[in-house]
Amino acid sequence: MTRYVILRLLWLGPVLLGVSLIVFGIMKLVPGDVAQVMVGLDGTAEDVEEVRRSLGLDQPLHVQYGRFLWRSIQGDFGRSAVTKRPVAEEIASRIRPTADLALAALVIAIVLGLLTGIVSATRQYTLWDNLATLVSLVGVSMPIFWLGLMLMLLFSVQLGWLPSSGAGTPAQLVLPALALGSASTAIIARQTRSGLLEVLRQDYVRTARAKGLTERAMLLRHALKNALIPTVTVVGLQVGYLLGGTVLTETVFARPGLGRLLVDSIARRDIAVVQTTIMLLSTTFVLVNLVVDLLYLKLDPRIRYD
Repeated sequence: MTRYVILRLLWLGPVLLGVSLIVFGIMKLVPGDVAQVMVGLDGTAEDVEEVRRSLGLDQPLHVQYGRFLWRSIQGDFGRSAVTKRPVAEEIASRIRPTADLALAALVIAIVLGLLTGIVSATRQYTLWDNLATLVSLVGVSMPIFWLGLMLMLLFSVQLGWLPSSGAGTPAQLVLPALALGSASTAIIARQTRSGLLEVLRQDYVRTARAKGLTERAMLLRHALKNALIPTVTVVGLQVGYLLGGTVLTETVFARPGLGRLLVDSIARRDIAVVQTTIMLLSTTFVLVNLVVDLLYLKLDPRIRYD
């Protein structure tokens, strides 16, 4: 297994290289000039050219990209073209709100998704199952930004129970986490229901019942553990969805996180901040999926990574 982990970590380099190349190319295709943005409307052509030279934007594209990679390897991600602060400091100040939001949404999705899926599978075709299916369908269908606005309208504007924006307190985290975790909750619930129904039809489950095990013991000791293997895969994929969803969620709820920083940086063509932020999110997603693969060993001892 150690060899497998090492190989997966080595693959992280090519993945990040491809991500950085794609992002760099896309940012170069976006209309506008970052030098003009920095100088402002009152800047002269000489001022714009001076800024371009200072940022190295007058050099060929391959030289600009190579310089970015070399600095990144050394831990120097450059400075923001807008704030003039180091990119590492810009991102470090935004990590905590995004991490809190993504973690809270993931916890909500896992807890509610598993409970809903288990109830649906153990009470198939009942009112609870039909209601859970309907709620899951609605949760998957609703866009994050629309659900966020509706939650804000209900709980902040009309009822006044929860704040509609900001970060720093648990109350300010509730509505964004609910909006972000709704679709993941529905997906996990559907996968848990499907996997558990398949396991409950297996011969060893019928044997466990024939031995006199209670439904609860049979479910916890035998059925649920095997049914969770595909669910764990879905949870790992949802981490990527949640990281991407923070862009919309933080914009709607005005949270000062990485998602909002990414949106603002794209609008201002702050290429260094955009590239570094996306590479950080990509690295997180790859590492989370590595952890998911290793969890398979705990859920199913028959799995071996050679």
